[in-house]
Amino acid sequence: MKQRMIVMNGQRIVESEQAEEKWQIAKVDKAHGIKPGIYNLYKSSQAVKTTEYAGVILHTDKRTIYQQVGKNIVKHESLDFNKVPEVGQVKGISYNLQGKAAMVEATTVKLSKGSAS
Repeated sequence: MKQRMIVMNGQRIVESEQAEEKWQIAKVDKAHGIKPGIYNLYKSSQAVKTTEYAGVILHTDKRTIYQQVGKNIVKHESLDFNKVPEVGQVKGISYNLQGKAAMVEATTVKLSKGSAS
């Protein structure tokens, strides 16, 4: 199922594609400081557990955590986290040898505007 997120006017709208180009709102919430834009979550790439990622947490659901890293979106499996990060937080995420995620505050991350393909 394709998902995208639209951020505007301080709101974060998550939409799911129901049919070809027919989007339905799945969730509306506060933007939590995420820059306005369109974030195509369905175009995200799976996190590689040997790589460290730093960026803003865009969206979380029961299975996936979406993080903007530069102009790209990376998805992490929620089961790899002891505690799921909050949307809008800027985090550094790396993985230990057991494949579990470790998070640190990332304060020097350059954030780009939406439309992350």
